[in-house]
Amino acid sequence: MQHDSCSALGAGAAEARRARIVGDWLTPLELSLLGAIWGASFLFMRVAAPDFGAVALVELRLALGAVVLLPFLWRARAAFPAQLWPRLALIGAINSAVPFVLFAWAARHAPAGIGAITNSMAVLFTVLVGFLFFGERIGTRSAVALLAGFAGVVVLAAGKTAGASIGWAVAAGTLAAFLYGIGANMVRRQLTGLPPAAVAAATLSCAALLTLPLAIARWPQHEIPAASWLSAAALGVLCTGVAFVMFYRLIQRVGSARAVGVTYLVPLFGVAWAWMLLGEPLTWSMAIAGALILGSVALSQRKAG
Repeated sequence: MQHDSCSALGAGAAEARRARIVGDWLTPLELSLLGAIWGASFLFMRVAAPDFGAVALVELRLALGAVVLLPFLWRARAAFPAQLWPRLALIGAINSAVPFVLFAWAARHAPAGIGAITNSMAVLFTVLVGFLFFGERIGTRSAVALLAGFAGVVVLAAGKTAGASIGWAVAAGTLAAFLYGIGANMVRRQLTGLPPAAVAAATLSCAALLTLPLAIARWPQHEIPAASWLSAAALGVLCTGVAFVMFYRLIQRVGSARAVGVTYLVPLFGVAWAWMLLGEPLTWSMAIAGALILGSVALSQRKAG
């Protein structure tokens, strides 16, 4: 009996050791893959937005993403009573529909890397919104991080690409990141305890329904190239539906603190994809702004020593 117990303990320790070894390489690999996918979303928007327009493209993105995630919602449907759906619709508008449209609009007027860089401000805005509207404390480190991040936005907005000002595109991306910050706080406070993937399916579905009338009114009347259709499909299925599943799986396995590390990778991949595949230029203003914003996000995520 004692021998069996020792064998079981030894097997358990070996299993834990194997899981730790797998996690040591699997987590960085999945974070990198997710960063590459979300970074590519700005490339796909840059390709498809000029042909579809911002609203029609976002409708496709929302609808396709929701379809991928609907099985999670169906499995947890008992946890979503009718009185919860108005709140889900509001969060869907704030956290998906409007920011997606802003990023798609920015993609029509500036390089894909601009949207990817401003997107990373969402982490800082989550802290700022918690302080402004929900009474959370903000420490010295977070305050310095916010100032550095906003300095990066100013540098980015002041830059030019191919002689054209990108200030309005930076403003759109920054506003979208601010809305993400509001949405993150709302989800954390109002939807706690619900399955995250099911919440994503519900909010995306609501956002798709809210956007549908405007998308129908503004649906393009010209022929859409195949490249734009493929980009729109990839944006919805891969960058929204599949990416959400990957992200929530990461949160369940390693926790939100480690999963949010993907924030640092998205702008790097976004800029790299646009440079390699679209030939978009890399400018000093983008490099300086990216360093300031990513540095500020890293500072805000550090635990006090």
